[in-house]
Amino acid sequence: MAKIKKGDLVVVISGRDKGQQGRVLEVLVESQRVVVEGVQRVQKHVKAGQTARGTRTGGIETIEAPIHISNVMLVDPETKKGTRVGYRTEQVERDGRTRTVRVRVAKRSGKDI
Repeated sequence: MAKIKKGDLVVVISGRDKGQQGRVLEVLVESQRVVVEGVQRVQKHVKAGQTARGTRTGGIETIEAPIHISNVMLVDPETKKGTRVGYRTEQVERDGRTRTVRVRVAKRSGKDI
């Protein structure tokens, strides 16, 4: 189970974009990488071609490249700083049944994420 999920606010802790924050757009589980909005932006040369709805203009596009998951850290909702992630199990009663649920917890403040 991944500790970082799509939509989480993360901060980059190493590399050329160290200190930048952004939302996770995509998690690539097989390669252990994440795509973060506004981080690791690279330029891609695109050839002009045809798409299903007409022609696509060519040129230079700027896209977000994947960054390794170990180089990002979840942002604590209370202190707004990077934090490690832990789990806590809770007993929740739904539809007359008791179920065990894992809840993500910020280790810095102890608050639920």
